[in-house]
Amino acid sequence: MTQGKRISADIGDDALHAIRELGAAAKLGRLAAGEGQTTAAARLGVHVQTIGRIESGEPGVAIGHVLGLLALYGIGVRLQQPEGR
Repeated sequence: MTQGKRISADIGDDALHAIRELGAAAKLGRLAAGEGQTTAAARLGVHVQTIGRIESGEPGVAIGHVLGLLALYGIGVRLQQPEGR
């Protein structure tokens, strides 16, 4: 594990990359909306530090908070299953 809070399992490089991409997308959406982290936190109902943790790609943040922040800015997430499953 390379950063952030301690999590129960090593989630792997691909997952860490995806988490960082989600965080970067959330940050871009927030900035495009002209909002600060404090406003985003108030809208989502979380502490401002949670917004920073999401945007920095910390793996220990609740997935509901990540998806909620993305949804605030109209960003959807689509899952892609590996072929053969």
